[in-house]
Amino acid sequence: MDTLLTTKIPGAKKLFSGKVRDVYTVDKDHLLIISTDRVSAFDHVFATGIPGKGIILNQISNLWFSKMTFVKNHIVETDFAKFPAPFSKFPEQVKDRAVIVKKAKRIDFECVVRGYIIGSGWKDYLATGEICGIKLPAGLIMAEELSSPIFTPATKATDGHDMNVSTEAMRKALGADVAESLAELSLKIYEFGRNKMKKAGILLADTKLEFGFLNNEIILVDEAMTPDSSRFWDKASYKTGESPVSYDKQFIRDYLETTTWDKNSPPPPLPENIIQKTKEKYEEILKKIKSVL
Repeated sequence: MDTLLTTKIPGAKKLFSGKVRDVYTVDKDHLLIISTDRVSAFDHVFATGIPGKGIILNQISNLWFSKMTFVKNHIVETDFAKFPAPFSKFPEQVKDRAVIVKKAKRIDFECVVRGYIIGSGWKDYLATGEICGIKLPAGLIMAEELSSPIFTPATKATDGHDMNVSTEAMRKALGADVAESLAELSLKIYEFGRNKMKKAGILLADTKLEFGFLNNEIILVDEAMTPDSSRFWDKASYKTGESPVSYDKQFIRDYLETTTWDKNSPPPPLPENIIQKTKEKYEEILKKIKSVL
């Protein structure tokens, strides 16, 4: 399978390229989002991608979107056969990896729910005993399950690193009602995903969600509980005190931590074995998600 790193649809206006997704205008009310095979880690996009990754991400998101009837989302069309021109003329770039969505006004916060302490949350806890202003018990161990999931927002950065912020900062920026609705929806989505994945022997450690406004109503946008936006851990081998066996992008992060890369200079190319292993992990989590949805 070829690796799709960039897209170009002649006759269509590309609005922007994110770390993974390219967004095009369909009409005044709709966008087309293509999930490429680009991969990012530590806020850098790598020159090497993961073959078929975008197709997997697209399938996973569409599955979750279709099953979570308790929250509205931006999806309009997932079937390539129903896409309009000029997109229908470029199946090699669009088929199985694109969706047509409603154009929403993006809320510029990442809505993160954590059921376990790992990643940036673990680093913040070590430094302050808190995550996003939430005081946690002393003596927690890396990858330990929290007594209950917590909502920990972050700023939504166009470039560079999203920064963890307090829920109070979010309330001041968006208003209490909106902030509380986002927290409630995010926790509900996480609980839904966590309960489903347990049936497949997977722990959903955390997930990152994005929302937008459409007709003054909050809807779920972007992606939903993919291995790019979530941590999926193997329940059978899970133990605290170490980075658990995962079916997500953490595998790449863990590899990079063993290199001499300083995370500031251009990243090194990913070795073929890391690319292949990541592909296998993404394929495996797709199978597990399909088994419970």
